[in-house]
Amino acid sequence: METSLHRNLKTLYAGTDAQFEVSLGDYRIDVMSGGRLVEIQHGSLAAIRDKVKVLLKNHSVVVVKPIIVQKLLVKRANKDGPVTGRRMSPKRGTLLDLFDELVHFTQVFPHKGLTLEVPLVDIEEWRYPGHGRRRRWRLNDYQIEDQKLVAVHATYRFQTAADLLHLIERPLPQPFHTGHLAESLHVNRWSAQRIAYCFRQTGAVLQVGKQGNARLYEFAAAKKAG
Repeated sequence: METSLHRNLKTLYAGTDAQFEVSLGDYRIDVMSGGRLVEIQHGSLAAIRDKVKVLLKNHSVVVVKPIIVQKLLVKRANKDGPVTGRRMSPKRGTLLDLFDELVHFTQVFPHKGLTLEVPLVDIEEWRYPGHGRRRRWRLNDYQIEDQKLVAVHATYRFQTAADLLHLIERPLPQPFHTGHLAESLHVNRWSAQRIAYCFRQTGAVLQVGKQGNARLYEFAAAKKAG
């Protein structure tokens, strides 16, 4: 079932001449507007990787991957029943969560016909109790009734491998390893390794050697200039 959040984002990305839920070959497209195709993807980018690869052969494609910064959980007594509680989810998303998905999408991105847009959003998630027998260790026994858009904080656009490097907060030594990257982005070393993998696979950086067990990287543009 389509959520309110999905409908809200489709409307946000629709132009004046937009068509919704358009059949195109074997696929259904969320929005077709001004000669471009728009796909709203809440789930894994891996799920639409092959679809996007096919569409890019003849079309320009915008993939919208929202990241939930803040989520208000609204609990109902039952489906369509009265609200019994509201609380903020302790989990908060950040722009760097994009790399959790991009590791499965580097066979498609970057591409001259592809734009990856990442809106940072706040949402409400409406829930009611699940139908299974509740067990003491089964804490998440609920059904999601709907997700609703509350706010869009900012939207980031990625079209080239170099665009990904704009996320680095301060200059890195050349060459650098994932320890430097972790320090710059304020993440752990494992997360930095995943980010470096995305940089390498998209061509944003090149591996230029090793320091002990650590791989050394340089920005691709710097390497070409040298």
